Amino acid sequence: MDYFSYQWVEDLLIIIGIVVAILFIRWLILFFSKKINSDSRDGIKQHNTAVRYVLNWLSLYSILLFILFYFFDSGWFVGEIISVGSVEITASLIIIAVLIITLANRASKIVTKYFLPRVFDRYQLDRGVQFTFSRIFHYSVMIIAIIISLSTVGIDLSALTVFAGVVGVGIGFGLQNIASNFISGIILLFERPIKVGDRVIVDDILGDVEKINMRATVIKTIDNEHIIVPNSYFLEEHVVNRSYSDPTLRLTIPIGVAYGSDVEKVRDLLLQVANDEYEDSKVMILDPKPFVNFVGFGDSSLDFELFVWILNPNHVIVTKSNINFRINRILADNNIEIPFPQRDLHVKSLNGKIMDDIKN
Repeated sequence: MDYFSYQWVEDLLIIIGIVVAILFIRWLILFFSKKINSDSRDGIKQHNTAVRYVLNWLSLYSILLFILFYFFDSGWFVGEIISVGSVEITASLIIIAVLIITLANRASKIVTKYFLPRVFDRYQLDRGVQFTFSRIFHYSVMIIAIIISLSTVGIDLSALTVFAGVVGVGIGFGLQNIASNFISGIILLFERPIKVGDRVIVDDILGDVEKINMRATVIKTIDNEHIIVPNSYFLEEHVVNRSYSDPTLRLTIPIGVAYGSDVEKVRDLLLQVANDEYEDSKVMILDPKPFVNFVGFGDSSLDFELFVWILNPNHVIVTKSNINFRINRILADNNIEIPFPQRDLHVKSLNGKIMDDIKN
């Protein structure tokens, strides 16, 4: 076995030893952290999760940095791979740039996941503002990291004008849809015609906005299905946003009673249903007040509509169901019939022809 083979074996054993040592230190820190915070409260669990997350990426980057510095003088590591103008791109420079970008990405996620929520809770910001601010913070950190990584590699940022021209040509020929959705996503974050947490109707599908990503928005339907909608859709099409500006929503509950029923009593009973539902904090009874609309005289029933207003559009289905249960019960208790459609069929003979045919 020659010298280089022995050298590779030695290098491999050193790397394995360092990796084992780093992982052992990680395990010790996690072990003592759990011992110190043995309480099972949610806050302690979140703290342990944050410690584990930080240790994971610290361990990974410690290993990568050791490898980077250990092989820094190796010919294959600092040799030119490709040249951009007068800049020689080497494996070491690429790894450094990747480390900067990935480190910034992980640091941004830690801040947005574990530190910013405390600030949001302190200032009582709504969910949409929280998401917008978190996204802007993340994008800003990543842009700065990319600029720093390019400068570290040695690429002159003024040379990016050529790259911008190439990107512009690409957008003109095939990337216009992606660019449109990306710009639309930025507009959605700033203008906020929709925001995370809003209940919207898209193509007659009811759901809640869960994420506004760079290209598309994720909507979670009431059936727990996820719809991926391009961001440009919300700027080009008609979208119903039940949570926009004033979340107050009017519900219309139709009801028909039999002819001959006391309509004044029906009105009072329906208003009583609204008052009973108010006690469960689902509907409003003061401003605006519930209202009973006598629609008219139907084919089989006297038709009414109960108008009630709710503060949270997410309670539409539950509130409608509760009110229907209450209406059915209160009308039955007061002997008011809810009719069903009926049709009378009359058979008439024509000049006794049918009877004559029967006799023959």
